[in-house]
Amino acid sequence: MPIQRRTAFAAGLAAAAMPILGQGASAQTAPAAPAAPAMPGSPGFYKFKVGSFTVTTVHDGSRPVPLTGFVRNAPIEDVQRVLAESFLPTDQLRIPFTLTVVEAGANLIVFDSGNGAQPAGAPVGLFMTNFRAAGYDPARVTHVVVSHFHGDHINGLIDAGGARAFPNATVMVPETEWAWWMDEGNTGRTPENQRGNFANAARRFAPWRADVQRFADGATILPGIRAHAAYGHTPGHTTFHIADGGEQMMFLADVTNRPELLARRPDFQIVFDSDPTVAEATRRRVFDRVATDRIRVTGYHFPFPAQGYVAKEGNGYRFIPGDWAAGI
Repeated sequence: MPIQRRTAFAAGLAAAAMPILGQGASAQTAPAAPAAPAMPGSPGFYKFKVGSFTVTTVHDGSRPVPLTGFVRNAPIEDVQRVLAESFLPTDQLRIPFTLTVVEAGANLIVFDSGNGAQPAGAPVGLFMTNFRAAGYDPARVTHVVVSHFHGDHINGLIDAGGARAFPNATVMVPETEWAWWMDEGNTGRTPENQRGNFANAARRFAPWRADVQRFADGATILPGIRAHAAYGHTPGHTTFHIADGGEQMMFLADVTNRPELLARRPDFQIVFDSDPTVAEATRRRVFDRVATDRIRVTGYHFPFPAQGYVAKEGNGYRFIPGDWAAGI
């Protein structure tokens, strides 16, 4: 029986990577079990409301990274212990990628753009398929709001042929982030493993040069959406506060990678952070705010559906996944 688009979470992320089952059961096959109750999403997207806004988290896939060297300032045994406490594998770290989409009146806003076009069978690059499954057309997107210029956040700005992936959109970027990566004079002041971002950013933004809008920290970039500096992961990394009708949420972007690891141990310095000391201070400041004010959050590398809450716990924090049944 075909897997339905709006299926129960019990189908799991594995379903996103599996071919859809065929109809080949014979007449002698026992009747299928009743379908699970519909839930507000699929293995590829999840929808909920913030006031009158519709927020959709859209999965772009996941891939493993080696655990060795991922955290730079702690023995691997300490990292493995934290992962084991969260029931995660201790031989590698699987990083998910999930975009946040906001439908606000006439605006359809995509936060970051994903890993972009990939070879067939790749474990990432699933955004466009899941975006369409959620009922959206890339041509409807009015704005792509970029949190920072790492490849997994900007590669999806262009399609496999190098054209705009969102043909009618305006791209909005933090002015501090733009100034850093568009000036190759900053190469020597950038960690070596991040230097490829200069050439990649130039390529990914090339078709958009006439339609890039830069915004400052604290700016209301669109009705109900305000930018907040969250530097450290990159020089201009930015989070976004989204509010309507007395309700609010925050897109945390890469304030943390997997929260099971880096929310619980915000002092861990990871290989992807440009300035680990500033990144830690940012994590604590942002998490203190969303925990104290009980603000719903979405995170780019959080476990799908990548939405929920953060609570203070000891010297760190705990991510509490949101209730699937509370979606729409």
